[in-house]
Amino acid sequence: MKPAVDSSLVLTSLVKRYGNTVAVDGIDLTIPSGSYCCLLGPSGCGKTSTLRMIAGHELASDGQILLGNKYITYSAAADRGTAMMFQSYALFPHLSVLDNVAFSWKMRGKPVPERQARAKELLALVSMTPYLARLPSELSGGQQQRVALARALMTEPRVLLLDEPLSALDPFLRVQMRAELKRWQQELGFTFVHVTHSQEEAMALADQVVVMNHGRIEQTGSPREVFNAPRSEFVARFMGAHNVIASEAGPIAVRADRMQLTRSASGTTRPAAVKAIEYQGTYVQLSLVPQGAQGEKADAQWTATLPDAEFDAAPWQPGDTAHVSWLPHAAHALQPSA
Repeated sequence: MKPAVDSSLVLTSLVKRYGNTVAVDGIDLTIPSGSYCCLLGPSGCGKTSTLRMIAGHELASDGQILLGNKYITYSAAADRGTAMMFQSYALFPHLSVLDNVAFSWKMRGKPVPERQARAKELLALVSMTPYLARLPSELSGGQQQRVALARALMTEPRVLLLDEPLSALDPFLRVQMRAELKRWQQELGFTFVHVTHSQEEAMALADQVVVMNHGRIEQTGSPREVFNAPRSEFVARFMGAHNVIASEAGPIAVRADRMQLTRSASGTTRPAAVKAIEYQGTYVQLSLVPQGAQGEKADAQWTATLPDAEFDAAPWQPGDTAHVSWLPHAAHALQPSA
């Protein structure tokens, strides 16, 4: 059940400057109450600066931040109703798991029984009850993350802010913890804002994906909308699995799995040389260089994926000439980047 409190976030013309460098360039964004939002983009795109401004760890150079019905743009971090879960987890090494989680209530002067009881409730939520007496050094990476989450929840936030929380985990545990984060967000019912550079992570977790580039928002929407209908060349390339192809009407995006390969030419095919082949389990990925392309630039190469069984029935080899086509509805027109 979702809490009655409004945990929506509205960013209006939000700017962050560091000297002459503009890290966040006047973005407008609405994050609905109780949703899971991922800020996605490469290093230096402004996503972490945006998160830190929401948290109050950086002051906005201009613009406004509204949480629920309250402007928090210049409020102290402790008064905002947000909690930050850092990439490093930042647990106190000398405190037990229980005392790490209870620490914020200790600072508020809560009695020991009260703060320990609440800390135990939150540690039970993240399946860490058997480890109450352990120190952080005695925990695995995934266990430390669970403690960090419980500690953040102890502050009773309306919005939980997560800064690359899965980047330190091994791939198997990362997938497991993604599912846990989504479950916790749905059970708790308040807003999560999660910074990541991983397209796969954002697709798996988010209700709302916000793709950022050079301090601006390139596109926002559901994972399916952003993946299937990238608005710009940047989004198409960054989300992956798309080819950006020049046409008379302007650049278009065609998904790699919509590229059709034949060994004979027709009026609608374009010739390309097979450059490399990678087996990916259920499918095979082919790197193609279209005829007339120069150099090794990304925009001079295409990618096609074929089901494993289809490839095995008629294997391709590096150096082969493939004649490439796609159905008209598979091509998606692109706009200039922000």
